[in-house]
Amino acid sequence: MDTLTRMRAFIDVVEAEGFSAAARRTGRSKALLSKYVRELEDDLGALLLNRTTRQFSLTEAGHTYYRSASDILKEIDNLADLVREGNADLKGRLRVSAPRTFIDAEIGQCMIDFAKAHPDVQLEIVADDRFVDLIEENFDLAIRITRLEDSGMIAKKLNDFRVHAVATADLVAQYGPLDHPQQLNGVPFIIDTNSRWHNNIRFIEKDGSTISVGVTGPIEVNSPLATLRAARAGLGVAIIPDFIANASIQSGELVTLFDDYIIKDRGIYAVYPHRRYLPAKVRSFVDFLANWFRQAR
Repeated sequence: MDTLTRMRAFIDVVEAEGFSAAARRTGRSKALLSKYVRELEDDLGALLLNRTTRQFSLTEAGHTYYRSASDILKEIDNLADLVREGNADLKGRLRVSAPRTFIDAEIGQCMIDFAKAHPDVQLEIVADDRFVDLIEENFDLAIRITRLEDSGMIAKKLNDFRVHAVATADLVAQYGPLDHPQQLNGVPFIIDTNSRWHNNIRFIEKDGSTISVGVTGPIEVNSPLATLRAARAGLGVAIIPDFIANASIQSGELVTLFDDYIIKDRGIYAVYPHRRYLPAKVRSFVDFLANWFRQAR
């Protein structure tokens, strides 16, 4: 029995969090997976898993082996993808992290369209508003809506992105005129706690300097969609992503404020680790999304 087969069995068990779950996922018997892992431990002369009747945990050696073995197998699979590319359809699992805001908005349709176009790719989308560690958490890539900073990753910009300061016309009439962000000090504000700045909102002056404006209000929520509903209800001014707010702005339900003071150095990016052999499915996914956004403009 070759080492790669045993290595794959061990990784399958770890990622499925159990022998039974791994057996169901891979179509192999629990006994066979257990045999492979035991033979791997014998070859290494080290215990990789602490087993009990109900659960298991990785030993320190198991953690070390899992991290390195995952990278090795990923490179082997990526090399195979590279060789097969051009004469075979895309296949395999593609694990993607994306913000809930992205997935729940209309632009999240891009992922559904990719899955429809590539039925042999098993697309696993994990909605998470935090910045996941792609390597440690075994993601192929992530969608990030942000000001891009150097992260040691490869990033491809998919689309421009900005936010709008919005409110109902009635609220502006009540507290206005609102001509400068500093006036928000006396205006109720809906705070999206997903924002990096929470209740200190950053704006840019016309001379290029940055200002921070403290805000307070009747509601704090970690959802741009809920923030939008609160703004439409007239509860306050809100900062909302353009792809969430545009329909309400175009309908006149909300008006924009401080357009000349909004920071615009943001984008929607596909981010993935540096790899010697980039998987064909990752490259195809990124290219598909970039083309999807070009057509949607």
